[in-house]
Amino acid sequence: MPPTYVEVAVNVPGVSGVFHYALPDTLVEEFKPGHLVEVPFGRQQVQGIIIRQVAEPEVSEVREVTAILDPRISLTRQQIDLAFQLQQQTLAAFTACLSLMLPPGISQLADTLYTLVQTPASRKDLHPNEKLILKALQERGPLRGRQLDKALPRRHWRGQARKMVARGWLTGQPVLPPPRVRPRYIRTAQLAVPPELVAPGMQGLSKIPEVQARRQRILDFLCREPGPVDVSWVYAESGSKLDDLKRLHEMELIMLREQEQWRDPLAGLAYDPASPPPLTADQQNAWDQISAALKRAYQADPPPPILLHGVTGSGKTELYLRAVAETLQAGRQAIVLVPEIALTPQTVRRFMARFPGRVGLVHSQLSSGEQYDTWRRARAGKLEVIIGPRSALFAPLPDIGLVVLDESHEQSYYQSNQPPYYHARDAAIALAQISSAVCLFGTATPDLTSLHQTQNGLWQKLTLPARILAHADTVAAYDKTYHTAARYQQAGEQAAMTDLPAVSLVDMREELKSGNRSIFSRRLQQKLAEVLEKEQQAILFLNRRGSATYVFCRDCGYTLKCPRCSTNLTYYLGGIHNPDETQSGYRDRLMCNHCGYTRQMPSSCPECGGKHIRHYGMGTQRVEEEVNKLFPDARTLRWDHETTRTKGAHEIILSHFTNHRADVLIGTQMLAKGLDLPLVTLVGVVLADVGLTLPDFRASERVFQVLAQVAGRAGRSPLGGEVVLQTFNPEHYAIQAAARHDYAGFAENELVYRKQIGYPPFSRLVRLEYRHLKAEEAENEAQRMARYLRLQIKQQGRRATDLIGPVPCFYARLDGYYRWQIILRGPDPASMLAGDENLKDWRLETNPQSLL
Repeated sequence: MPPTYVEVAVNVPGVSGVFHYALPDTLVEEFKPGHLVEVPFGRQQVQGIIIRQVAEPEVSEVREVTAILDPRISLTRQQIDLAFQLQQQTLAAFTACLSLMLPPGISQLADTLYTLVQTPASRKDLHPNEKLILKALQERGPLRGRQLDKALPRRHWRGQARKMVARGWLTGQPVLPPPRVRPRYIRTAQLAVPPELVAPGMQGLSKIPEVQARRQRILDFLCREPGPVDVSWVYAESGSKLDDLKRLHEMELIMLREQEQWRDPLAGLAYDPASPPPLTADQQNAWDQISAALKRAYQADPPPPILLHGVTGSGKTELYLRAVAETLQAGRQAIVLVPEIALTPQTVRRFMARFPGRVGLVHSQLSSGEQYDTWRRARAGKLEVIIGPRSALFAPLPDIGLVVLDESHEQSYYQSNQPPYYHARDAAIALAQISSAVCLFGTATPDLTSLHQTQNGLWQKLTLPARILAHADTVAAYDKTYHTAARYQQAGEQAAMTDLPAVSLVDMREELKSGNRSIFSRRLQQKLAEVLEKEQQAILFLNRRGSATYVFCRDCGYTLKCPRCSTNLTYYLGGIHNPDETQSGYRDRLMCNHCGYTRQMPSSCPECGGKHIRHYGMGTQRVEEEVNKLFPDARTLRWDHETTRTKGAHEIILSHFTNHRADVLIGTQMLAKGLDLPLVTLVGVVLADVGLTLPDFRASERVFQVLAQVAGRAGRSPLGGEVVLQTFNPEHYAIQAAARHDYAGFAENELVYRKQIGYPPFSRLVRLEYRHLKAEEAENEAQRMARYLRLQIKQQGRRATDLIGPVPCFYARLDGYYRWQIILRGPDPASMLAGDENLKDWRLETNPQSLL
């Protein structure tokens, strides 16, 4: 039989190509494209993924695949094709794109195992890193490189380790760690004989009466159970032990087996089954076109993406649910993306109510085991709907027919923390084309790039211009006291329409002139008092964390900054816990919101020694403190990054507020994303100006979107609602448009501005960023690269492409690294960089979402 050759993408940092290997005869029958394999690469064994079979290898000496690591794990053909598309879109390594498709804990990089073999005679002249390496290996034994990374954080120790190996003090052995996750198995017990053969007083189970009775209880319990039972239940019901079960197994009365148990994050989640409500006329018009697009996709003719532009509370989610139902009826599967983990509990309940037992959940706060099992259930076709943030897009569903992005304008759909730097919206469009699926984007405030696509006829736009009254049943008892039926108009047998909430724009400059020094205007204080008196709920929104935004010395003007970042330290009022301290160790601290550096609040200025050092500005903690001061009886909750770090924290906070265990919810941008809260009748934006002055061309768009979205949390029920926008810049067109709920007016003004300055959607951008521990090195490399790119632009004749920079980034130093950036702007600047080896030390972002 002729040899079988395959193309493999290897999981090696800095290696982006594919390589040809031979399959040993023992694996030929087993392999599939997408299988996770172990292959030799250089002097080490590494993980790889089989991409396809090839007729002839490109090299004469072909090495063999060592093993298939997990026959359960294989990527779909659509996933592999999507990885190729992402590579082209983002200019990232192909293996980095493939890694998005694998569940956490499976993908492993080759490593080096360091072992101490000889201790140097004297440590006097050793490098500090060498001393730390020796200490770690003496205390803990042999360690892999990534274990040493954790033991020696922020230490560049690898150079010293190589020297220690050369001197014979250490050995370095290449290793490939095994995957960190495996299926979970539980031991089960089941009756092995017909129940009628188990007599109530069966003799011979044991000579000891107590044991005889215990084993009889086991048999009695299993007689009542039709199938295998987890032995932990048997122990609980009978008071038995494993030895009892083993003895009954030996007597062939029961069967003991190992059975796989799925780790399901949705197990035990409460929900109420629901039926589809009747559609409004606007919904019906939109649904007719969505249904037609789904039918077209079923015929292998993928339609263009659909932008569903509906005001907050207009019923977009009901159209998602109907689209999913029609997709499942056709025997296909659906992916529903939400911008934040915080939104998944509310969304999941709505989908589980409509599709019980068919929904899976994916997000980063699940355990590796939960993500692994959800991945395998999706791959096996046991799940038909996957819900989660952007990572849910890569679930291995066998036949995807629908991809939904709720709140599609959100910046959190862009992955900026590690390569590949991609936008879930672009990836969803690529996946829909590959799978012949419908791509449905829903939002009340479309980003201007999406809007421009509809204006150019590349996407289809559907509109829901009116808000639907919701939660009439929920507030019926409450509404007996505060009758608001006149606020809405009946639109059908059950549906009713209502207006968007009224917005009061408060000029905080006038508040100061009138002597009000509070962070709350008189209007907001009055409305808060009314809400609390009526036992309703309020949301206070602030786009900041902590208690104060900077610490400043009034004697010399010194501002405390992070020693590793060029950012101000934020003051937290008793909000950061030091794990080395006891529960009483909660103290006022300063913290860097970028790298996590913390220190205590100084009593004097570190620069001049002056005593007039104070914290200024405001954050969520400060707002909470002010509410408690003005309204001592008000029950407050904070929902921000600090209060949601633990698993399940989002759901707990949302549950408390939904069940009216708090009166005022204070938070940051999480509050602006799709929450549906019936008793919220007031939204107060404490400072609407935050972000307007950032040096980013999308700054005004982001401020408008967040204000319009957070305003949409009020007035969703018959109780009505109002929004109070506090600002020091009431004349700004973004704030004016948000106060009028005027998306069309804002978009028209902003598109004119964008066209004048030549920024997206009228051009495309590539952002190049270079980081170095030394400021001079960072600047020199940035200047060198700028010269090189200008030459490339000239040589390639790209007259429509220009270069902006090089300049230091807005945050010029982060985590100890100095940052410089270059922006390329033109019709297709990414195409001039593809495959350029000169850029290997640079971070490249195509279509970046931020220039900061």
